Amino acid sequence: MEFLDRYQDIVADAISKYTFKDKPTELYEPMNYIISHGGKRLRPIMVLMACDLFGGDQKMAIKPALAIEFFHNFTLIHDDIMDEAPLRRNKPTIHTIHGINTGILSGDGLMLKAYKFFEDLEPEIFKACVRIFTHTGLLLCEGQQYDINFETQENVTFDDYIRMITYKTGVLSASSFEIGAMIAKAQFKDAKAIFNFGKHIGIAFQIMDDYLDVFGDQAQFGKKHAGDIYENKKTVLYLLAREHGTEEERKELDYWYSKKTDNIDKVYGVEKIFRRTRVDEKALRLIEKHNEIGQSYLSKINVPEEKKKPFTELANYLLRRES
Repeated sequence: MEFLDRYQDIVADAISKYTFKDKPTELYEPMNYIISHGGKRLRPIMVLMACDLFGGDQKMAIKPALAIEFFHNFTLIHDDIMDEAPLRRNKPTIHTIHGINTGILSGDGLMLKAYKFFEDLEPEIFKACVRIFTHTGLLLCEGQQYDINFETQENVTFDDYIRMITYKTGVLSASSFEIGAMIAKAQFKDAKAIFNFGKHIGIAFQIMDDYLDVFGDQAQFGKKHAGDIYENKKTVLYLLAREHGTEEERKELDYWYSKKTDNIDKVYGVEKIFRRTRVDEKALRLIEKHNEIGQSYLSKINVPEEKKKPFTELANYLLRRES
């Protein structure tokens, strides 16, 4: 995955160059804090990869790529506040260090800084990219609200869940690729194909995230084990367990998901049902299905096959996270 290392270096250099030095430091240091922890920085890399795929000027894509990274981190700050999460990337979350008010403000600041990073684009491309970016942000908010609704909503269908994760996760990956394609002035059908590739890889990635919450190695995953169970998140594991469980197991799930508690018995009880119904195997099959759909969209793009190889490698890398 040498190509990924190269892109990560480009993004890291750009983040270093554009470190926030504004005042008050109490606002901007938390923004620098979350961005400096990095993670894999996949979404800005997706912008650069798509720009390169269609022969665009990579220099023009660097600031928009950072816009995506800033926006992504804004969503993480606010997500952690809503989930009362203590850890992000194995580090204390911003609101646990600086308080909820500063967490909200620094998230807002990151989102607004993101918009400024599109300003160097030529007018027509600027308009197209900001339209995609704004629509993506709204869908992400809708997905987050659906996720919150599901905690107390009795009947959540599999289609409800897929819509929620598409909005929460799939569209940001999709739009990252699409924005890179727009900067490179790709043909409309190719830009849409790379968007759909990103959407399905993003869906697969979120299903993998749900899977790793319970079946992953916490040290590798960097989040609290079984956090989704504590939070009553109706993830793919929960939905598959309800579909394939016995009447007694469904009643037990209803019991545990009717209360928000840190009681370890809840985690043990729910995990036992997950294992009995083999939802881990079923979730992995769904991940493979969405990867295959994504690859089918990639195959439609009118560029040499050699140039598509990094995209297939990236998808396989994302979906082979430690478990």
